[in-house]
Amino acid sequence: MAELAYAIAAEILVKLGSIAYREISFVLDIKSELTELEGTMTTIQAVLLDAEEKQATSRPLSIWLRQLKDVFSDADNVLDEVEYEVLKKQVMRTYGRTSREVCGLFSSCRAFAFRSQLGHKIKNIREKLAKIAAKKDQFNLIPRLEDGHVMHRRRDMTHSFVPPSQVIGRKNDKEKLISLLRQPDANMHDNVISIVGLGGLGKTTIAKLVYDDQRVANHFELRMWVCVSEDFDVPRLIREILKSATGANIDETLGVDLWQTRLRDCLKNKKFLLVLDDVWNEDRNKWIEMRDLLLGGSKGSKILVTTRSNKVASIMDTVFTYNLKGLSEKNCLSLFMKYAFKGGKDKGYPNLLEIGKEIVKKCEGVPLAIRTLGSLLFSKVDEREWKFVRDNGIWKLEQKEGDILPALKISYDQMPSHLKQCFAFCSLFPKDHWFDSGELIAFWMAHGLLSKTPNSQNLELEDVGDMYIKDLLSKSFFQDVTNDTWYYRFKMHDLVHDLALKVAEEECSAVDFHTRNIARTVRHLSFSHNVQQVPKYFYTLSSGVRTTLFPVKQQVPTLVEACISRFMYLRVLDSTNSSFEVLSSSIGTLKHLRYLSLAKNDRIKKLPDSICELYNLQTLLLHGCSSLERLPKDTRKMISLRYLTITTTCTRLFENGVCCLNSLRFLHVYLCRSLEVLFQGMDGSFTNLQTLVVSGCPKLTSFTHEIKYLTALETLVIEYCKELSLTGGEYNRDLNLSLQKLKITRVPKLKVLPQWLQGSTNTLQYLRISMCQNLTILPEWLPSMKSLHTLEIFCCTKLSSLPEGMDRFTALQELRITECKKLIRKCKEEDRSKIAHIPKVRLLPLRWLRTRSFDEEEGAIL
Repeated sequence: MAELAYAIAAEILVKLGSIAYREISFVLDIKSELTELEGTMTTIQAVLLDAEEKQATSRPLSIWLRQLKDVFSDADNVLDEVEYEVLKKQVMRTYGRTSREVCGLFSSCRAFAFRSQLGHKIKNIREKLAKIAAKKDQFNLIPRLEDGHVMHRRRDMTHSFVPPSQVIGRKNDKEKLISLLRQPDANMHDNVISIVGLGGLGKTTIAKLVYDDQRVANHFELRMWVCVSEDFDVPRLIREILKSATGANIDETLGVDLWQTRLRDCLKNKKFLLVLDDVWNEDRNKWIEMRDLLLGGSKGSKILVTTRSNKVASIMDTVFTYNLKGLSEKNCLSLFMKYAFKGGKDKGYPNLLEIGKEIVKKCEGVPLAIRTLGSLLFSKVDEREWKFVRDNGIWKLEQKEGDILPALKISYDQMPSHLKQCFAFCSLFPKDHWFDSGELIAFWMAHGLLSKTPNSQNLELEDVGDMYIKDLLSKSFFQDVTNDTWYYRFKMHDLVHDLALKVAEEECSAVDFHTRNIARTVRHLSFSHNVQQVPKYFYTLSSGVRTTLFPVKQQVPTLVEACISRFMYLRVLDSTNSSFEVLSSSIGTLKHLRYLSLAKNDRIKKLPDSICELYNLQTLLLHGCSSLERLPKDTRKMISLRYLTITTTCTRLFENGVCCLNSLRFLHVYLCRSLEVLFQGMDGSFTNLQTLVVSGCPKLTSFTHEIKYLTALETLVIEYCKELSLTGGEYNRDLNLSLQKLKITRVPKLKVLPQWLQGSTNTLQYLRISMCQNLTILPEWLPSMKSLHTLEIFCCTKLSSLPEGMDRFTALQELRITECKKLIRKCKEEDRSKIAHIPKVRLLPLRWLRTRSFDEEEGAIL
């Protein structure tokens, strides 16, 4: 990830330029050192984007970037240390000193020593940086800005012909697209069809098949093919379209005005098909400028777009997005054998056929990957060579221009630096890993990867992370998305994961007990197998390691303890699924730690009090810790904590304000079987809590009285709480809540929706009630919810009718009722008119569910 030095420099400069750091530098008398450091970094940052683009072809430049990044990392550690001391002083002022906190940050007993040590560190970093910076002139680097950071690696210009005999497994895709192209349009603005998919899936190939089909040729009077690539330059595209339409070269001296006049004349009153292949442009204004020149054709004209990005398809006013999938396993094998053998000769090598089947499975339906590996093995009949390909990652094989590595890396190169960082860090998780959006965002946040821009200053960091995930989804780097109320899950294609491994290989490494050599530059570790003792290579690792993940079950804490004692700059320590009773009290020395997971450890009974000294800690995952007795009494001192999940045996979780966590944004209380009281004596606590999930707490009786304090709460999920009552207490009609999503599942004491929900009349957007068998009626005030767009009712058997005034649900876009026999009958008969105005109504009866696999996207549509 040497090419990501620019992003790190930007983050450090943001810190150095902040008001807080300027105040700190003045108090600590290190202003001059920080000012000089800021100046040196600004000078270097100006040329980093150019260096990142050129370093692929220059080994010395790549080494220079690596050296820079090492110093940047040191600088970040020092600045982080300053932040920790400031937070520590803030805690001491608010809650008093502990036995270890004898003196404050700026008190006379340690102020001089701290200033001296800090000043020396900053001076040392600045001198190293200046020495490296002096070498930059030898590379002839050009200053550039982030906005202009686009790697213009244009693909070869595509043409519109491909022999149909060379294409396998795309007949159905071809027929569906031809059908779409021949459909009439309501108007000229509804004529864009986009083919979207991962690099290498064959978007251009299928577009060629469609373009050359005789039915398409007969349907359109004029057909044009233009390869757009990264450079969406409107004048250039006008020339290319004219050239394709007329078959003649265009006089470049005529100018744009004459070109666009000729284009309009050429298209006038003709039903045309224009293929725009390989579009990357995300600037809607450029597209509108281009689109307005294409409106002169007759009704039925079509524009077919191929792109890797759903976002691109969206800004181009796509009327239908065709998401291209991978080939079937049978077609994959046929394609592979076509490239690996001359016609028919594969039948003489049944042993190689079996190995070929295993190779094909790794390609997961991506034709370019299949062709790459098939071509690699062409005319090779040595079984050892085939096994070598089968047993090695595709990125370890020699790659040529046009193979799968360059094809996918173009997508990576096009990303802004902040997305590159986030994507690269995903390499630490194993293949086929299901990412949890909330935990991945917290992981990125721990490493400082979430940056606010001038346009996102009012957003929470969690919202910024959500935007990043959606950008990566749009670019097909994530797939297989499943949604829940408060989070969503997704995976990475194996080939995309291999790309992440490739771009992150210098800094991220998956290791096991038998690993021998680890690069000095590695800062992020994932222990991919159960390690029972500290391996030999452990003490050769840099003390600057920032991430340790243990994705498999660990039986002994030896290695975890070794990580705590050796890696003083850890930002992330994830020992999910570990199985030890005691966490070392040394955990409190990890002043840089932001993310700690002890989740699913069913043996640990208590946490050391020293954990409360982790003032930088943002995420603490304790769900599945079924033996955990309580949180430490000074948990409130973790003043940066934003994300907390917990399972505990205690009866009162937050008692008498002991855990006054005003920084908390997310709280998941999970399988707390003895919990009776969730909040008590809040007194203004949890004022920033945005998401509250309470799951599997059978003895919890109520937290109705506390709702009024949760004024920032946006998402509330209550599941499997058989004694919980959501009603009772006085309802204040002036109650102002911000609730946007509410999900209630298996709460048998729920007979009617709580009155306090009316406090979210203007904000509630999503409401799901499921398996509440005693819910008998929906309140008459429910249709007054002005923003509600989705209402889902699942398996509430006593509910027999919708409330009066359903016509007041002006924002309601979707109503889903599943397995509610009485209510469904009423909706189909007497209440049909009540819901006629709702665009999407789905009624799924019990008998339907018994005869079919459940798919909420299907059902009876009124």
